[in-house]
Amino acid sequence: MKPFLIRLAAGLSTATLLLAACSRETPEQRLERKARKLHASILNLDSHVDTPLNLSRKGWKIGERHDWDQPGGGRLDLPRLEEAGLDAVFFAAFISQGRTDPAGFRGARLKADELIRLIRFVAIEHPEKVRIAFTPQDVEECMKMKKAAILIGLENGYPLGEDISLLSHYHQRGVRYVTLCHTENNQICDSSTDPGKPRWQGLSPFGYQVVQVMNRLGMLIDLSHVSDSTFYDVLKTTRTPVIASHSCCRGVYDHPRNLSDDMLLALARKGGVVQINLCSFYLKETAENPEREAALKALRARYGRYMSITDDLKREQYLTRYEKINRQFPEDLASVEDLVNHIDHAVRVAGIDHVGIGSDFDGGAELSDCRDVSQMHRITLELMKRGYKNSAIRKIWGDNFMRVFREVQDYPQKVQKAALPQDDPKRKNP
Repeated sequence: MKPFLIRLAAGLSTATLLLAACSRETPEQRLERKARKLHASILNLDSHVDTPLNLSRKGWKIGERHDWDQPGGGRLDLPRLEEAGLDAVFFAAFISQGRTDPAGFRGARLKADELIRLIRFVAIEHPEKVRIAFTPQDVEECMKMKKAAILIGLENGYPLGEDISLLSHYHQRGVRYVTLCHTENNQICDSSTDPGKPRWQGLSPFGYQVVQVMNRLGMLIDLSHVSDSTFYDVLKTTRTPVIASHSCCRGVYDHPRNLSDDMLLALARKGGVVQINLCSFYLKETAENPEREAALKALRARYGRYMSITDDLKREQYLTRYEKINRQFPEDLASVEDLVNHIDHAVRVAGIDHVGIGSDFDGGAELSDCRDVSQMHRITLELMKRGYKNSAIRKIWGDNFMRVFREVQDYPQKVQKAALPQDDPKRKNP
């Protein structure tokens, strides 16, 4: 037989085998194959993970696999980031709330600077896998280079103290969004979950300055964790769209951390985006677990809050005991279906152009069927099951966030151009 006939026969045999394999697929297997293919072909962006907390752990290396069910494990590392096909991820430099006085501000600033240094060092250590991204254009360039883009967020504006110039400092260091507060009120605004009374009834006088300067710098304003009053104060003040980097819907589960329908509508009218989060305790009412709560209470009584522990040995002891409690008294977890219920609701209320995903992995996020970043394609599968078109899934996984990111980044240049005289030659693009 002639060589080309041999190759033709071999090709036909391969095609026949593939067709046979496909014909043996169940409808569920076929849909999962399609979901994986779609997931691998689109921009996947996660707007919030707390993995930088692990970067400061002794002996923890992001270049090595640390499975969630193993001692010292986590939800994200570079091997699983690559396995997941996650194209862009915001690493949050998270600072727990402390005293709002000069000493407290100074300590918070030192911790934030160290976390940002550790985040940037990931790209220095692993230049073949990741790059630090500062702009939407950088994210697109990383995709072309087949590298993951790491972006930086500052979770809690506490390290700013009362020094407005520090916004420029953090912007220069690569921070592209600031979550105005965390679980307690701070010098900028009121939190949605502070156990005491509101301090400012929304934004503080300094908080109004923060919003205005962030607009001028082209920084994303993150409204996750803020009180309702703060939320509306920001929307009245900002000239750019805002984000909620890791929030859910109060209309599905009534939790103060979640956004009401009116808030979702207001966010959409401003052109912003809500990034739905994977924390089970924001997705549904979880079953009571008194033994777990008692064990956690005893842990906090012995060591205090984790982020307040400065001694490395004690921090490791805390984490070891916490992991033991998780194994002994596992918490009731939500599912991917519960998560997509929130996506469905946000899409119905705010519209398909205003919804995304911010997992909060390594910050408490975990689903029964999506334990870490490598399993996030299951969200795509559930969206396909519910009839979402490929174009809509693309928007949810990254296009919506990128649109807001571009608009916020471009705002300072637009303002500068608008302020120039009509005949000024600088109005023309270089």
